[in-house]
Amino acid sequence: MAKPVILTLDDDPEVLQAIARDLRRQYGDRFRITRADSGATALNVLQQLKLRNETVALFLVDQRMPQMNGVEFLEQAIELFPIAKRVLLTAYADTDAAIRAINSAQLDYYLLKPWDPPEERLYPVLDDLLDDWFASYRPPFEGIRVIGNRWSPQSHQVKDFLARNQVPYEWLDIELSEEAQQLAEYANCTRLELPLVLFADGGALMQPTPSQIAERIGLKTQAGNPFYDLVIVGGGPAGLAAAVYGASEGLRTVMIEREAPGGQAGTSSRIENYLGFPVGLSGGDLARRAVMQARRFGVEILTPQEATGIRIQDPYRILTLADGSEISCHALIMALGVSWRRLAIPGVDRLTGAGVYYGAAQTEALACQGEDVYIIGGANSAGQAAMYFSKYARQVTMLVRGESLTKSMSQYLIDQIEAMPNISVETFSSVLEAKGDTSLEAIAIQNAVTGDVKTVPATSLFIFIGAEPRTDWLDGVVERDNRGFILTGADLKDKRPKGWTLDREPYLLETNIPGVFAVGDVRHNSVKRVASGVGEGSICVQFVHQYLSKVL
Repeated sequence: MAKPVILTLDDDPEVLQAIARDLRRQYGDRFRITRADSGATALNVLQQLKLRNETVALFLVDQRMPQMNGVEFLEQAIELFPIAKRVLLTAYADTDAAIRAINSAQLDYYLLKPWDPPEERLYPVLDDLLDDWFASYRPPFEGIRVIGNRWSPQSHQVKDFLARNQVPYEWLDIELSEEAQQLAEYANCTRLELPLVLFADGGALMQPTPSQIAERIGLKTQAGNPFYDLVIVGGGPAGLAAAVYGASEGLRTVMIEREAPGGQAGTSSRIENYLGFPVGLSGGDLARRAVMQARRFGVEILTPQEATGIRIQDPYRILTLADGSEISCHALIMALGVSWRRLAIPGVDRLTGAGVYYGAAQTEALACQGEDVYIIGGANSAGQAAMYFSKYARQVTMLVRGESLTKSMSQYLIDQIEAMPNISVETFSSVLEAKGDTSLEAIAIQNAVTGDVKTVPATSLFIFIGAEPRTDWLDGVVERDNRGFILTGADLKDKRPKGWTLDREPYLLETNIPGVFAVGDVRHNSVKRVASGVGEGSICVQFVHQYLSKVL
């Protein structure tokens, strides 16, 4: 944690040097001593401290200075650091001004020059003031601060990226927080340039992309080597399990993740049916534990990074990445997972990130305090989100197309939802339109049985309507079904599918390309559960070993 600052201000260089020397001697071990030779310079220093989220404990300021005297400076300084203690250094002739400043600048004390010896005339006064300051001091949040608008899709993207990558941050809404407005002004950031991301070192980015943020916080996006024994594309539970088992068994392993480790499961607010966790755990917790485990075994993790192409050049499988670079390997595991299916109704695309969200329960829950929340979907992910939102929202309404939740939701979740007084389930219901100019204001809901349509006020709509794979980049190489899911093992239609060059049949999780495997939700007919994804990822490494033993 950065030391609190004691700022001393005097236009006389000799006096400034002397007071700074005395302050360092007594307080340098606990405070950072900063000095300035003019009020304007000192105010600029304070703005920079504010941007770095540092705090000022005490101002020790000379009264008689040109352009801006000490009292005038303190009147402005207390707007930036209102709880800092304020001491004025004065000559005897300025004592009347110092007394008046007790009210105008909320002065805590004034000292006459000279202050020698400091052990008698300076330190006892400052000791008392600093002890009083520490009694009410609460250390500021140390880390990234995000300043933006709740209804800005770009602000939502930044928050979601940081949250999913387990990076702590503080959110400041420009519409609600005076501090946010102040910080944006100091950073010369207009509202059109938001979101503003402030880093602990004082750096700032306006409207940053995930890649720019990743670079600043030290996430790795480029591979350290051109070749690996095993490359895993996708960092969900299946990919993380494959990475842990592959690296722990001696394979040089790299994992490539497009957004954040954990995949879609990483956005889940609570997973309660995962073996070994009787009280459940969040998807973020699961992802964090798995990433730590993978890194402990030496897995190289690239995020955010995306695979965009694949070609076979025996005995190598070569991936092209979004930045144009290539990685080659002997064995490749596709753990691509799935993405939320988009809802094709008027208004949704335009308002996505501005009141309409896919997943994102944990990112936006606090903003929904005391509000009404609507959730589209009737599977486990929707039920978990409803339970999570019920802690914050006044009312949570689940809109389900079918006649009940029993066809697609685990019974334990159904029981929990029925027991929550602020969760209601509307069956045979679908949303026809999302309404609003710059943010969501209302939704139109139709009952499939009666045909009735009602329009209700709404500021938050969360969509969990199933998922679909993103596998178009595999066209012409890896065989898929008509929905884009990857075919493996016995699901391949032919004994010798296109691209197959070996005498044996494909292993259980192997695609039509020898040495290229698929696991988890992206695989055709896979069980869409976290535990099954982890299981497939772990056992797939055994097939990788069998493949490598016969071709190398």
